[in-house]
Amino acid sequence: MDNQEKPVEKKKLSLNVVSNKEHKGFGAGSIDLSQVACVIIDNGEAYIDVGAMHAKSKIEKGIKFSPDKANVPNGRPAWIVWVAVDRNEGGSYYAGATSCEMLIDSEARRGWKILPDHVNRLDASLKRKYMLDNIGPVEKEALRKLLEEHNLEWWNHSPQALKDLLA
Repeated sequence: MDNQEKPVEKKKLSLNVVSNKEHKGFGAGSIDLSQVACVIIDNGEAYIDVGAMHAKSKIEKGIKFSPDKANVPNGRPAWIVWVAVDRNEGGSYYAGATSCEMLIDSEARRGWKILPDHVNRLDASLKRKYMLDNIGPVEKEALRKLLEEHNLEWWNHSPQALKDLLA
């Protein structure tokens, strides 16, 4: 085994590209998250934030989370959207999208989220499901705009079910 460290390349923020690498080493059989991107919707704006995969997105940093909404009386609503990308004969497309609600009070450094819900919805996205029932029209429009602007070809290849949810 080679112990030399390879230089780390800086990557620009983007949705993960579908890869065909097979992994049979340590952790084989675990969930492959390389085809999932993290989108944050906050104040009517959607943006990609890879830190959300480890609860270290821009809006989550420095926030102490509680599973009790009463602990965050002045929290603003925000969402993490897990977006899975897949590929078929037509090309890559947005194969799954699930939204997870949070409340963030940046001033008090407090937040609310239900971690099991975030995990279950991440799993649902990986299983090619669309669950966007907890976001409103402003958030849906922001998400649709981000997905279209990120890669219009992927958006055009996506199932009509996703387009209808974000119409």
